[in-house]
Amino acid sequence: MTESQNATIIIKPKRDKPIINQHPWVFSGAIRGIEGNPQPGDIVTVRAHDRAFLGKGYWNPTSQIRVRMLTWEDESIDDAWWSKMLQRAITHRGNPFRQHDAINLGYRLINAENDYLPGLVIDRYGDWVVLQALTLGIDTRKTTIAELLTKLLPNIRGVYERSDVDIRELEGLESSTGLLWGEAPPEAIEIEEDTHMMLVDVYNGHKTGHYLDQSVSRDRFNQLLNTEFTHTTKPHILNLFSYTGAFSHVASATGNASVTNVDASLDALELAERIANFNGFSEADTNYIQANVFEYLRDIADEGAQYDVVILDPPKFAHNKHQIDRASRGYKDINLNALNVIKPGGFLLTFSCSGAISSELFQKIVFGALVDSGRQAQIIDYLGHSPDHPVALTFPEGHYLKGLLLRVY
Repeated sequence: MTESQNATIIIKPKRDKPIINQHPWVFSGAIRGIEGNPQPGDIVTVRAHDRAFLGKGYWNPTSQIRVRMLTWEDESIDDAWWSKMLQRAITHRGNPFRQHDAINLGYRLINAENDYLPGLVIDRYGDWVVLQALTLGIDTRKTTIAELLTKLLPNIRGVYERSDVDIRELEGLESSTGLLWGEAPPEAIEIEEDTHMMLVDVYNGHKTGHYLDQSVSRDRFNQLLNTEFTHTTKPHILNLFSYTGAFSHVASATGNASVTNVDASLDALELAERIANFNGFSEADTNYIQANVFEYLRDIADEGAQYDVVILDPPKFAHNKHQIDRASRGYKDINLNALNVIKPGGFLLTFSCSGAISSELFQKIVFGALVDSGRQAQIIDYLGHSPDHPVALTFPEGHYLKGLLLRVY
């Protein structure tokens, strides 16, 4: 792919520091002028007001983020560059991900801005790769990127696109899904987790089919079950916003847990049940309830229900800073009612995946819920992204997932 790299974007005085510090976003308000006629998706050179070279990125006049930076060096952005950056991310994923040729694992290969490839998400599920093009600049290059992946990952059987996320609207793009290369994935891809097998629906599932970013938290949950509950004590676990039951299957794999899954999606619950049956988990010890989680949790709290462990992993409540207040009220409501249904000495795993909600704010919200509940609690652990979801130090926005493991009295 030959790139046109002739246009230049001039930055206003005193607005170039974030770029110098390698933050990848250049907003419209930071731009003083444009030299040349860049087309949407074109590679542009970015210069300071005194014409000092700052870097290169791709251009989108529709988005508030006009330029997404790709490099801070004066180099060509060609196929060799894309291949180099893809290879760097793939190589440095580390164990156990380097063993992907021998094991059907699910893990993130490319984590967008955090791998210095803004707008590009690539997840691997066994022999298939799922690509998300979140921005115009990536969308125009997705076919080339898919072809490069086949050379870097010679054992994959297909590259499937799941670019059906709301953020594309801000880029002037419509949703786009379909096969980019190779064989179409099966209806459900089998992948191995530490304690069981998962079935991943890459066609209809959330994100690219599975919450890969929670794998470390699921490992921590498994550790909790094996250290805090004896074989003579069967813990009762409530998994709220359970989706396809990833946390629940960890509990069921111990052979010593009673699990209730609650989610608004019947399709997700049906897949959760299918996964449980696939693994041979006890049907008698697993319940599936389709309900509005907020209403369900209030109802069982009023009824005096009690659980040993509650898992609270809701969808994103705040998509931007303007939604923080409303999201905070939502997080407090569900955490308050969750605390009210935990047995003394039991545990709460509570999460927020809203990037606009900082770790400090989230802890304050949970603290407020604790005060209103009249309970006491200790932070046993801080939870967050799995290591295949690295966060670039120059891009704090990449730290979106935060969680707390609490012991509740």
